[in-house]
Amino acid sequence: MKERIALDASHLPQHGMGSASPSWWGTLAFMLIEGTGFALAIIVYLYLMTLVPAWPPNAPPPDLGPGTWLTAVLIISVIPNMLVGRWAAKREMKKVRIGLVVMCAFGIAPLILRIFEFPALHVYWDDDAYGSISWVLLGLHTTHILTDLVDTLVLTVLMFTRHGNNDRRFGDVEDNAMYWNFVVITWLPIYGCIYWVTRL
Repeated sequence: MKERIALDASHLPQHGMGSASPSWWGTLAFMLIEGTGFALAIIVYLYLMTLVPAWPPNAPPPDLGPGTWLTAVLIISVIPNMLVGRWAAKREMKKVRIGLVVMCAFGIAPLILRIFEFPALHVYWDDDAYGSISWVLLGLHTTHILTDLVDTLVLTVLMFTRHGNNDRRFGDVEDNAMYWNFVVITWLPIYGCIYWVTRL
C-alpha cells in the first residue's frame, strides 16, 4: 500500500498558546463551573437574608478590617499577575520566573489574612444559617486561593528547571494567570455580600 502525505504539519508548534490550547479551554470550563457554584452560594445567602427581619440575625456585622485588607491585596495582585501573563506570551523566562515568585507571595498573603477573617465574622459556622452560609462563602474562596497557590508553586519550580523552557509551560503560566484573575473577580461580590449587605 502506498502512503500519501495529505498535509505537512511539521512547521506547526507542538503546543498552542491561549485559546489554541486545550488546557486554556479546560481552565475556562473550570471557571464557568466554579463561577456557577459561587453564584448559587450567593443566591442562598441573599435568600436566607429575606427570611429574617434583621441581617445578620443574632450577631453584629463582620469587622471590615481583615476582609478589606484581603480585598486590597487581591486587587493589587492583578498588576503583577497581568505582567506574568504577558511575559509568558513573549516567552521571557527571566521575567516569568521573577513574576511567579512574586505571585507565590501574593497567594500566601490572602491565606494569612483569611485566618483573621473567620473570627471577624463574629459567628461560628454552626450558630445559625447566617453563620453557615458566611463560612461556606469564605471556605469556597479559600479553597480557590489555595488551589491556585499550589498550581503557582508547582509552575514556579518547573520554570526553574529544564522542564520549564518550552511552549507548553509558558502556556500553563498564561492559564494560571487567567485563573488568578478569576479568583480575584469572584471575591468582589462575596466581599460585598459578607461585609456590606450586612450594613444595609
